[in-house]
Amino acid sequence: MDPPLLQAPMVGYTHYAFRSLLRRLGGVGLLATEMISARELLFRQARGKGLPAPLWRVKEEERPLAVQIWENDPGRLAEAAAWLVQEFRFSVVDLNFGCPARQVAQKSQSGAYLLRFPERIGELVGRVVAACAPTPVTAKIRLGPTRQQITAPEVAQAVEEAGGAAITVHGRTTQDRFGGQADWEAIARVKNYLKRTPLIGNGDLRSPTDVAEAFRRWPVDGVMIGRAALSRPWIFRQAAALLRGDPLPPEPTLADRRQWLVEYYDLVVEHHGPKKATLLMRRYAPLFVEGLPYARTFRAEICRTTAPEEFLRLVEQFFAGQS
Repeated sequence: MDPPLLQAPMVGYTHYAFRSLLRRLGGVGLLATEMISARELLFRQARGKGLPAPLWRVKEEERPLAVQIWENDPGRLAEAAAWLVQEFRFSVVDLNFGCPARQVAQKSQSGAYLLRFPERIGELVGRVVAACAPTPVTAKIRLGPTRQQITAPEVAQAVEEAGGAAITVHGRTTQDRFGGQADWEAIARVKNYLKRTPLIGNGDLRSPTDVAEAFRRWPVDGVMIGRAALSRPWIFRQAAALLRGDPLPPEPTLADRRQWLVEYYDLVVEHHGPKKATLLMRRYAPLFVEGLPYARTFRAEICRTTAPEEFLRLVEQFFAGQS
């Protein structure tokens, strides 16, 4: 993977439109779909209900591309992963053992819930590795259930022994959710427990200099960038330049941001239709103007519109007022 920069899967955000923008801007070593429930996927297949939303346009998309899935039953997880690899030719299957959301971790006893059971994670990874060979299978985890119960070293060993191709460690616990600061010292300690498996660090990488500093300070083989990329999708291009020793690329122009926003909207309309797309853009559009003057006013206005014509008028009005 070159550069060793990965895009984090994020439910509701890392869909085809977002990945298309990242590919255009460059600098990402591996893109990923939104997280998919293996159980839901198999249910949809059995009932003829079509594909889940995260698989929007993945067949025609460039590779490499990873798919992230979750489940606590080895058989279901292996069956779903094998079908995804066969049907969509994904480059990597990533297993989620880090999601702290109630529906995943508590209600379904999957995701971050499984960090209490390293042996169970090893079994899940092993079954998927066998079902998907030779496609690489990776795992994304957190440090452990709580700061007092750090299980990442044992989980990492279980993933490696089961044939995992890489492991991503988010520097927070399940209890932390997304609060506090990511503990990169704890991420780095996981490296001592791995013999051959690459370690990918994740958490609080908010700028290209943060990325470069992570490689300088910690024994990681790659980094994964999540929330910072939503409002700064050019962070990968900038970070990749720093890793090469090149000058830092400039910030995008207002014209760039406006064009990206309109093209993003067009893709969402293509998939969801004008009405639903306009409602969805209440979530996405403010990300394109974060940090600019009157961004808060723009957010408030966008969140009240339901008509495509009004949405586009607000976009034009906002960017015209910036110059």
